Amino acid sequence: MDEAELKARLNTLAQEHRDLDAAIDALARSATADMLQIARLKKRKLRLKDEMSLIQDLLIPDIIA
Repeated sequence: MDEAELKARLNTLAQEHRDLDAAIDALARSATADMLQIARLKKRKLRLKDEMSLIQDLLIPDIIA
């Protein structure tokens, strides 16, 4: 993947991460909160965060001074 594709993927993942955050908040506030569903969404959110970190590492090269 080139830099533009990585940035586009990063933006997509960030949007999905925000959407999951909103969904988790909405489920947590509901009277019949499904804790299993909330746990699954949180796990998905963590996987997205990990993938976002990997892409950010690819976009920002390590510079040894």
